[in-house]
Amino acid sequence: MEFEIRDRSVVQGSRRLTREREAYLALVRQGVSSREACKIVGINVRTGKRWRNGRNQTGNEAGTPPITSAASSVVRGRFLNEDERVIIADRRRAGATLRQIAEDLGRDRSTISRELRRNAHQISGDYRPYAAQRRAESRRPRPKTGKIAANPELRQVIQDGLDLRWSPEQIVARLRRDFPDRPELHVVHETIYQSLYVQGRGELRRELAVALRTGRAMRRPRRQAQQRTPRMATPMVMISERPAEADDRAVPGHWEGDLIIGKDNKTAIGTLVERATRYVMLVHLPHGRTAEVVRDALIGTMGSLPAHLARSLTWDQGSEMHRHHEFSVATDIPVYFCDPHSPWQRGSNENTNGLLRQYFPKGTDLAAHTRDHLDAVAVQLNGRPRKTLGWDTPAERLAKLLTEAS
Repeated sequence: MEFEIRDRSVVQGSRRLTREREAYLALVRQGVSSREACKIVGINVRTGKRWRNGRNQTGNEAGTPPITSAASSVVRGRFLNEDERVIIADRRRAGATLRQIAEDLGRDRSTISRELRRNAHQISGDYRPYAAQRRAESRRPRPKTGKIAANPELRQVIQDGLDLRWSPEQIVARLRRDFPDRPELHVVHETIYQSLYVQGRGELRRELAVALRTGRAMRRPRRQAQQRTPRMATPMVMISERPAEADDRAVPGHWEGDLIIGKDNKTAIGTLVERATRYVMLVHLPHGRTAEVVRDALIGTMGSLPAHLARSLTWDQGSEMHRHHEFSVATDIPVYFCDPHSPWQRGSNENTNGLLRQYFPKGTDLAAHTRDHLDAVAVQLNGRPRKTLGWDTPAERLAKLLTEAS
């Protein structure tokens, strides 16, 4: 090994004994005595003893634990280590370009550029490798104070959005839209999710089950909705025959419908979503979900819509629509049926049903909810900004349509 005893009369700066420490630890693991390993590597015996046994706290001087592995400053992987920083400094003094330095180290050019920008001397601009290593190590410890925890105003705005049951993506989009000139209030939705899932940070006061729609304590893929395949006794008009204007959502008035089922499959609430505006109406079904009850409830809910907002209704092949032809005769609204096992053909309605489960959890008695409560839930849901609407709300889009029509 090419190590020499360091001349203590020469000032060598605060360079860490990285290579020496690695060699010393390797020799000790091979069975070489500490004194002999210190002699081979070229360090003082007391230095080797401190590395092997650690040092107790004395007075104002902090203690250090025993070193049992290679130096922590040599971090392999995506982080630059001390040796690489020495090469960067040498090549930079030699006049090499960033691209040439990156090729020498097998790193990306942006890595070298970012290193020089972050860790060069703030005043002179000189790049000193050992000082750069210390700066990088000082920034590395975790956890750090998050942006939400550090900004009470931002935390309160996010919490207000969660209280309104807005999703994190809706909250951050609205922040950028409402405060375009205040970057301190701009975050990405993943920041909010991290604050919610990592409970120890305490950045948001709400419990996970209240703040998020799914109420899950762990992140996992969402399960597909249950798919039902019963057929109608009377002829059905399939979705393939639905007008093209409904498919591209260019013309309002085409609705998607379904039921969300409650406890023991005995109670339900009807859901109606307008495809162009995502406007939601809830159908009150306190007396069950038979075909006759659903028919009458749909007639009462959709029968009062203006003609330009009641062009068609798309449903799955559930038995509750057994009397769909009677509904069409009473309201002059044609009903189209999805193909079996094809819930994506009513994508807006399926998404809305997922949102409504935050208000009406599975396994609960849905008949206990009053008409007024359903209306209040619909108002809150229609007041949420939607990404697909350019962060307008369904209520705002519907109001525009009504204004234009008048």
